[in-house]
Amino acid sequence: MARITLEQLERHLFAAADILRGTMDAAEYRDFLLVLLFLKRANDEFEAVREKVIAEEMAAGATREEAEEEAEEPAKYTARNVMYVPKAARWSKLAGAVDDVATKHLQPALDAMEADNPRLRHLFDHVNFNRIGGGGGTGTAAAKLADKRLQGLIEHFGGMRLRGEDFEFPDVIGAAYEYLLKDFADSAGAKGGEFYTPRAVVRMMVELARPRAGQRVYDPCVGSGGMLIHAKEYIEEHGGDTEDLALAGQDANNGSWVMATMNMLFHGAVDFSLSIGDTLTSPAHLDESYDIVLSNPPFSMDYKADQILDIEERMPYGQTSEKGKADLMFLQHMLHMVERRGGSVFTVMPHGVLFRGGAEERIRAKLIEADLLEAVIGLPSNIFYGTGIPACVLVLRSRGRKRPEREDKVLFINADREFHAERAQNVLLPEHVEKIVSTFHGGEDVPRFARWVERKELRDNKYNLNIRRYVDNTPPPEPQDVRAHLVGGVPRAEIEAPEKKQLLDAYGIQLTDLFAERPDDPEYVDFLPEGRRPDADRLTELAAAREKELSEAFEKWWATETEKIAALAPCEGDDRTEFEKRAQLARLRADLIDSFRDTLLGVGVLDRFALAGAVAGWWQDAKNELKALAGNGFRGVVDGWVETVETMLEPEPDPWTGGARKRSAAERRQAYAHKVVARLVPDFLKELADADARKAELDAKLKAAEEAEAARAAAAAGGAEDGAETDGDGEAPGLDPAIAEALLSEADLKKLKRERTAANKAVKTLEEDFYPFEGMGGASATSAKKKSKELKNSSEQTELVVAVEDESVYRPTPRLHKARKSLNDDRARDIVLGILHDDLTSKLEGHVLRRRRDLLDACMGWERKYLVSLRDIEERCEVATEKLDGFLRELGYVD
Repeated sequence: MARITLEQLERHLFAAADILRGTMDAAEYRDFLLVLLFLKRANDEFEAVREKVIAEEMAAGATREEAEEEAEEPAKYTARNVMYVPKAARWSKLAGAVDDVATKHLQPALDAMEADNPRLRHLFDHVNFNRIGGGGGTGTAAAKLADKRLQGLIEHFGGMRLRGEDFEFPDVIGAAYEYLLKDFADSAGAKGGEFYTPRAVVRMMVELARPRAGQRVYDPCVGSGGMLIHAKEYIEEHGGDTEDLALAGQDANNGSWVMATMNMLFHGAVDFSLSIGDTLTSPAHLDESYDIVLSNPPFSMDYKADQILDIEERMPYGQTSEKGKADLMFLQHMLHMVERRGGSVFTVMPHGVLFRGGAEERIRAKLIEADLLEAVIGLPSNIFYGTGIPACVLVLRSRGRKRPEREDKVLFINADREFHAERAQNVLLPEHVEKIVSTFHGGEDVPRFARWVERKELRDNKYNLNIRRYVDNTPPPEPQDVRAHLVGGVPRAEIEAPEKKQLLDAYGIQLTDLFAERPDDPEYVDFLPEGRRPDADRLTELAAAREKELSEAFEKWWATETEKIAALAPCEGDDRTEFEKRAQLARLRADLIDSFRDTLLGVGVLDRFALAGAVAGWWQDAKNELKALAGNGFRGVVDGWVETVETMLEPEPDPWTGGARKRSAAERRQAYAHKVVARLVPDFLKELADADARKAELDAKLKAAEEAEAARAAAAAGGAEDGAETDGDGEAPGLDPAIAEALLSEADLKKLKRERTAANKAVKTLEEDFYPFEGMGGASATSAKKKSKELKNSSEQTELVVAVEDESVYRPTPRLHKARKSLNDDRARDIVLGILHDDLTSKLEGHVLRRRRDLLDACMGWERKYLVSLRDIEERCEVATEKLDGFLRELGYVD
């Protein structure tokens, strides 16, 4: 049986949200969905261990009854890091709930879970399932509506088993929980920033920190726990054991604490301590010290100095204004929390802390003179929820913990141009993260991007840390040559300027490919004649040779590295542990980035950041598939893709009616566009394209014939009013020849309609053969069972039940299933590697396209500036004046 993919689980959770969406805000229904997901996951994991315990006891000689009694011992589950689920909280009991679902079933289930699992104490205090009925949860109508919605949710969650063994890779459930959090943050808008930091920013900070097994990681403003979870995932991805990783955090918002706690549980965190309360005034972990602090505290918050515990000890570098200036107070608390272990701080801060005067300047001075500040990284604007202002990441080390070569200086990285613009927000792509992280760890200056600044220079600038003061990435002003504007030509100095020369050299383009040299004036060149002047097509041709060389180098690299990727797949006798598989993935990522950059850098088209970014972006997209490859092999990956396509094609269940909605034509076409379909069933796509083309052709002919007939009838009616007669063929006189040509006889029109109907049927037959419109049993079977149950419980006749059940007895095997069944191991390997190859090719081509656009912009820029000079304009004016004088003389207006 194919395992559940992340995409399938995401769709399942999104459908659960749809049951409540529109009836209440995301902030309201968020907790209901998270609690039910948690309860279902806990039940499924519990049942898996319970079955094992019963089997073990019976194998040891116990009877079934004795084994089941032994399986009720909570210690059997805690020993395996699985929660014990008391009988009142078991899904089988919830699934049968009909009336008063919230009060008699769900609330007792949550109370029982809290009673038997100390970590869950007070986790569900804020959840009132009766609110699902609307209003405050009172009244008969609200209770009935709540029952109906809760039944729908319970039935929906009951439709998918969530055991670890059911997933294509181990942390699918954790990744799906992150997906839910992002969806809630998107829906919450500005309020999403209270609990959610964009995961690209979190990932960047974790990669800057590089946490290791056995360390202690802390977030004083934990939100939904993303910083801590990604630290854990980073260690696991690099083959580390997180059993001895200690995670701690605090948040003033109870809802954030709930989300963070569930995040820990869904991701299998073992040692974690999360608390509720204001970190400044009521810190919860002062008796501990940590190796790493990762945090995104609230920007520009107010605080009360007299309410801060041990302020002199925790904030020894000074106190800021209480009104909207708590940022550096948070930062000092973070430094205090790593002091005893000599740890490091990685925190997001607003730009104001870098340059504001007064108390903040004095604090900056003390931090810099104590050599605690290691890096200031400027981020783009509009990447955080709730604020469009740009922010930065500050990296600080405990006293004496900087590497020797980094002492007495600060690294400034200006990454405010490293983003991808989307409709509502800017986002950091993996290539942007890779550039920032590699620059930070590499420790080298990068022109207009990164620079090490000595402490003396900072002191001379009065400890102003404004990033642009040290790394100005503003594009240089476009040079304007007065002589070229006046008399024509292009200054050679502009063409041979370092950036432009590097661009032309990257493509092997010579100056004479673009311009004509002046033998008597070597400082200027002329544009080529209009017929030979390079336009966009000509420049593309000039770039083609070097781009082909890059493509050939890529194909050679891929052929060499393919076996490293294929080596992820399990083989006979494979005894790798999960830790070893993760370590292999981490090594593979590093090896691929290094070898890709080294192999293709020599071609010269792309720089090292673009090359590393292409692989990093590809890896981020393919990461889950590579995890599935390591766990399930090539066939397992293909099965997962096919299951995803099936999910997209299966009718969508409607929890309100018990029925299912067939997928629309657009939804089915989206499924056919999945990358596995083109590789697995290419003939289907070709046949469908041919059938679509034939149908479109007949549609066009029929439309033209009908429009021509309408035009003929209108012309005939107009002619009749004027007393005109039609010609012998019944055509109105003066009818447009093109319209007349489209006219068809009645017989031909009927024939065309029959052909169009047949073409439409051919398309439907192809689609039905590929995967039936009624589905193969998922939603439609659930619908049938529900209808069957409803009818059996009523006094109505049951003939419909029999019909529904008989209808699902036999279905022809879909073409999609046949293709999957016919797969052998070699074919599955070719499909997976082929898709991975195409995806990386697409990433590389995107970078190549952007580089070629730079070439076009440079050449077109010279044309826009210098193609027409003042002398040219004057000459054209003289010619125009002579023409005008000639016209005036001909007309006799002038002599």
